[in-house]
Amino acid sequence: MGEPANAPVVLATVQDGIGVLTLNRPAALNALSLDMVRGLQQALSRWATDDAVRAVVFRGAGEKGFCAGGDIRALHDSFKAGTDAHMTFFEEEYALDLAIHRYPKPTVALMDGYTMGGGMGIAQGTAVRIVTERTRIAMPEVGIGYFPDVGGTWFLSRLPGAVGLYLGLTGVQIQAADALYCGLADLQMPSAGIADAAAALAQADWTQPPVEAARTALGLTAPDPTQAPLAALREAIDLHFGAPDVPAILRSLASETRPAFADWAAKTLATMQARSPLAMCVTLEALRRGALLTLPECLQMEYALDRQWFPRGDIVEGVRALIVDKDKRPRWTPATLAEVDEALVQSFFVDEETPPMLAAAGAADGH
Repeated sequence: MGEPANAPVVLATVQDGIGVLTLNRPAALNALSLDMVRGLQQALSRWATDDAVRAVVFRGAGEKGFCAGGDIRALHDSFKAGTDAHMTFFEEEYALDLAIHRYPKPTVALMDGYTMGGGMGIAQGTAVRIVTERTRIAMPEVGIGYFPDVGGTWFLSRLPGAVGLYLGLTGVQIQAADALYCGLADLQMPSAGIADAAAALAQADWTQPPVEAARTALGLTAPDPTQAPLAALREAIDLHFGAPDVPAILRSLASETRPAFADWAAKTLATMQARSPLAMCVTLEALRRGALLTLPECLQMEYALDRQWFPRGDIVEGVRALIVDKDKRPRWTPATLAEVDEALVQSFFVDEETPPMLAAAGAADGH
């Protein structure tokens, strides 16, 4: 069941000084379309200079997701049809992500339900990232033969230890405690309170640091993520994902025999063995490069990779197998890690063209 044909894909309202942006494609878990990106950008631009708007809240319609990512099927179809609509989407999406990171007013993301891919690009740019007991966070791109984008090469590469490499190379989902532990979220609240969050945030003292202002207004306690599953796995994650390359990571996981980590290592190994070998190797290189780049530089790198990836990477095959034909039997190229050499990986990092919208945003300065 889809949304009504005339339903706006972004709802922009102002409530007591709080601008509320609702992603409104609940049947698609609020997956981002180009129209949604443009609607969000237009509202943010309008509110940036509107004194009646003191802060902005992002939320998703429905009860299942904040935003499950970009509309990957539409991007696949654009490429197959020989149009450049997919590149227009990436250019405008990345410009939106950068604008959120730089927004002049406090921003809050209510990451209730699925928050993945493009949803993470929005949420990670906000000043206050709030999770609930229903939150499911992931950068799952390698599962469709792609790589983490929307600034993922920037924010994943800045997580503690090798956690970002683990999340990027496996695409696994994490929940609220793990998001708080590794720095992908700031606060946790009950999902039952999401509907009234904007009204509560209208009472916030935004002269304070945004996280503290939101925590106080929502009546939340400071999070204690010490019991997070990732905390218990950190020793093994840092060991195995600190290996020099993807084949070495797999060998390291296969050698894990400690009772506390053996089951996790076996599941992680099986997950990675099903992923695109090329996507994993390019992801590892992109994350390592991203650790040394500014956010605008990371977005520029991701856009340059996109230009190469649709004609030469595995995303078209991944979407075919998992979303279009749904046979779940992708034929990755190359088929094995042994066939992915360093020259092939590096060949994806030669395009230095800056997309005009990022150039206009001042891609040379840092974040």
